[in-house]
Amino acid sequence: MTSTMLLLPILLPALTAVCAKRRPEKRLLIPLMAIELALVLACCFCAGSLRIPCLPGMPLELRLDGVGRIFSVLFAAMFLLSGIFGFEYLHERVGEYYVFFLLTLSAMLGLCYAGNLLTFYMFYEAMTLLSFPLVLHEGTEASRRAAMKYLGYSLFGAALALFGFFVMYRSTGGARFTPGGALSGPATPLLLAAALAMIVGFGGKAGMMPLHDWLPKAHPEAPAPASAVLSGVITKGGVLGILRTVYYLVGAQALRGTYVQLAVLVLALATVFTGSMLAYKEKVLKKRLAYSTVSQVSYVVFGLLLLNTAGFAGAILQAVFHSVAKVCLFLCAGAFICKTGKTRVEQLYGIGRSMPLPLFCFAVTGLSLVGIPPFAGFVSKWYLAEGSLAAFPALGWIGAAVLLISALLTAGYLLSPVSKGFFPGEEFEYESVQCGWCFCLPLCVLAAAALLLGLFPTQLLGWISGLTAGLL
Repeated sequence: MTSTMLLLPILLPALTAVCAKRRPEKRLLIPLMAIELALVLACCFCAGSLRIPCLPGMPLELRLDGVGRIFSVLFAAMFLLSGIFGFEYLHERVGEYYVFFLLTLSAMLGLCYAGNLLTFYMFYEAMTLLSFPLVLHEGTEASRRAAMKYLGYSLFGAALALFGFFVMYRSTGGARFTPGGALSGPATPLLLAAALAMIVGFGGKAGMMPLHDWLPKAHPEAPAPASAVLSGVITKGGVLGILRTVYYLVGAQALRGTYVQLAVLVLALATVFTGSMLAYKEKVLKKRLAYSTVSQVSYVVFGLLLLNTAGFAGAILQAVFHSVAKVCLFLCAGAFICKTGKTRVEQLYGIGRSMPLPLFCFAVTGLSLVGIPPFAGFVSKWYLAEGSLAAFPALGWIGAAVLLISALLTAGYLLSPVSKGFFPGEEFEYESVQCGWCFCLPLCVLAAAALLLGLFPTQLLGWISGLTAGLL
């Protein structure tokens, strides 16, 4: 296969979006999204790069490396499952929703395949603009306010990244992604400031403080399948931006021991703790899950900035496992809302009697987020704690302690609805609620993945260890 194959996964969702506008039928769109996943898997065997002339000295470049392979498969799979769920959840403006849903997937895959910073930045901005209508979909005043906040925070973060873009282009001779870093000289104070601006800017999309406030505003207003991809996938666009900046532009060696590393680690840990506390206090289910994303994605940022092998492995694992768990949790919340109209945590009393399968899947993926073995989240959090202790023998205990406290808070805010939902008392009266296969299939697949990835993480760890050889 040649590198021109990389264009096909980017173009196919855009072409499918045309079909969605004219014929928003699941018998047409679901097979096309499944073909998209198969095409992404096939492209994992592509080699080489594809350059398209753009600006003088700055071509658009598509190239697939190990990081791109992992994230592209993850993104395509999560969009497929969320897309299937949407056909039972959505009842109005279905075609319009899937147009922007599929175009957003196209931009997300462009992020994975980007070979230089110009290409990445263009797809990053496209991702923001194309996902904006997903937040706006309900058309209410609250959704308009939430969408504008999402857009404002995203554009401000992108502006910070743009400042870094100009500096990186001059310092790296074109800002081409190079394993281990692309600097043509030592890290100057200006370059370190640019690196910090880029990490904070991309961190806004990942939900890292201080640009995190869009998540708890946007998620409750967006449809549940859109919330699932906002939380489980689009936040990983920010993670990819940080990863490319740290390991493919500046380089871990240039950042190790600098104020940039320390500042981002402190911000990440503060976000982990604050997000968990806010989630624990929140009573609206989708808003609680949004604050959980604020906390859990910053685990990834923390691991990336540890700049060691264990931290990097924990960060990539956490990115994958969080996507699986959080997409499932938001889809479970969507099932509750769609079938019963219940949006608050206290309203879920006894929901496990009437909707046992969604609450069971909620419980399984909730246990994964907490980090309970043998579920997937345990593996990622183990590596993150190990990386923290290895990077800072004296102060690493602080990072490990924050991760542990956050895990306890996560157990409190995710497992309390499960206990009340399954055990309301013997005299509780309920009516059974039927869910169609578009609800049940994605939930079962994601819950099974949360367990199987925890039981058998060896293959994924092997792919990640192959990446670290050239990065650290």
